[in-house]
Amino acid sequence: MKKRQLSFWDIVSLSFGFLGIQMGFALQNANASRILQNFGADVHELSWFWIVAPLTGLIIQPIIGHYSDRTWTRLGRRKPFFLTGALLAAVGLVLMPKADLFISILPALWVGAGMLAIMDASFNVAMEPFRALVADCLPSDQRTLGFSVQTILIGIGAVLGSVLPYILTNYFGISNVELHGKVPLNLVLSFAIGAAVLVLSILVTIMRTKEYTPEELTKFEDTITIISSQKIKESSLAAIFTDVKKMPVTMKQLGMVQFFSWFGLFGLWVFTTPAIAHHIYGLPLSDTKSEMYSKAGDWVGILFGVYNGVSAVFAFLLPAIAKKLGRKRTHALSLLIGGLGLLSMYIMPDKNWLLLSMVLVGVGWASILAMPYAILAGSIPSHKMGVYMGIFNFFIVIPQILNALIGGPLVAYLYHGDAIYAILISGISLLIAAVLTLKVKDVDDNVKATHI
Repeated sequence: MKKRQLSFWDIVSLSFGFLGIQMGFALQNANASRILQNFGADVHELSWFWIVAPLTGLIIQPIIGHYSDRTWTRLGRRKPFFLTGALLAAVGLVLMPKADLFISILPALWVGAGMLAIMDASFNVAMEPFRALVADCLPSDQRTLGFSVQTILIGIGAVLGSVLPYILTNYFGISNVELHGKVPLNLVLSFAIGAAVLVLSILVTIMRTKEYTPEELTKFEDTITIISSQKIKESSLAAIFTDVKKMPVTMKQLGMVQFFSWFGLFGLWVFTTPAIAHHIYGLPLSDTKSEMYSKAGDWVGILFGVYNGVSAVFAFLLPAIAKKLGRKRTHALSLLIGGLGLLSMYIMPDKNWLLLSMVLVGVGWASILAMPYAILAGSIPSHKMGVYMGIFNFFIVIPQILNALIGGPLVAYLYHGDAIYAILISGISLLIAAVLTLKVKDVDDNVKATHI
């Protein structure tokens, strides 16, 4: 028995909730450092606040994956988890820029960091089941297309989240200036809009996607071990540690690629705003609250929108490129281009030239969101898709934790506060990932991506 082929629009519905997740994630990535600096954080402290994201991912995603593999409710298998995550993330999005309302309880900086933690944990709860859902519902020859469509939706959502503050200020006249320790109004409204889009997009996937039951999954050709629904309920959480020991060789090889990829991405997200404000806008290192700094922050939103927009467009091309070059060569080439984009930020003469850098970064980002998962899905059994997707997240969050621990001190003491050097290290990390990709064994690279 084989999984049914889905239409293009069914595949879109399958991942549509990721549009909202990534819109919220983009708002966080482009603006969380800026908001925390509004509340009093120093540049060398930023990575320490951001450490919450990978820590929650390290703990939560394998657990969510494990239990989503073993859950069946009236709502479905994966759906209850990403619905819960979306609702909690929406709360964090609304409250983070309004952390100053709680200063009678705790300093605004700590409340803001707490809301960042809630968002991070909730995004992790929502993201992992979506990765597994694509692998659950699609046959092998549609998985590259499925993860590419997911990347397109991620790109669209990220563009919306990244440019929304800029649009609200420049087209609707909403203030982007910090007054009396409060977060600019354009960010407050952007985060609220992002929360609404997140919940609505998740509901689209929930209402339009039908999951396979555990009994149906046991009948497919790629299910290695037949597991009854009773055994699913009886499985112990301790099995996660056994699964870690038995992870496939391909997964270990991809893990090293992911390590250097996400070490680089973390530096991009945390340090771009202070790096651009100082290196391109020429602002003093101590300036984090002026109108010009706000303009630099808004421009970073545009830059992030560009790389996410390029990723959405390039994702359309990934299945065709992978069909010609193979998945791992496609990924290696994309990482090379993305790494060069990050390195080029150092030599760009003004803010407009940074758009070119972001075009190159967008190519790498598109592949990072699709190719590793398309390669991984072919190397793991269907009945463990959720837990292995969660374990795979180790190779995403551990490098971020490492960067969070050492990134701030490096900026403070080695780079003397100049965050542009953190961006250069990020570029070098992507180049290393590109080389390592060529050593990955793609189990079903002979299965070509299909076009609908």
